[in-house]
Amino acid sequence: MSLTSSSSLGVEWIAAVTIAAGTAAIGYLAYKRLYVKDNRNKATINLHIQKDNPKIVHAFDMEDLGDKAVYCRCWRSKKFPFYNVGPLIIKKKET
Repeated sequence: MSLTSSSSLGVEWIAAVTIAAGTAAIGYLAYKRLYVKDNRNKATINLHIQKDNPKIVHAFDMEDLGDKAVYCRCWRSKKFPFYNVGPLIIKKKET
């Protein structure tokens, strides 16, 4: 009788450890997916424009814009700050 009870106790321990390890693995993978930021996936947006400045600001006078101005929002234009694909378009209101 003691041989049967000790072997069933061992099976229960193996099952409990397996369930605990599986739950811990699923919890770790969920935590890593939801809460840990992966810096490798973040691409650098500004590749070459004023890299020595921590903050880049471009200011334009409204009088100098003319009727319409098209500006870049992605830093990738070779004619920065002007752009032609997906731009920020600024127009003067007609009164």
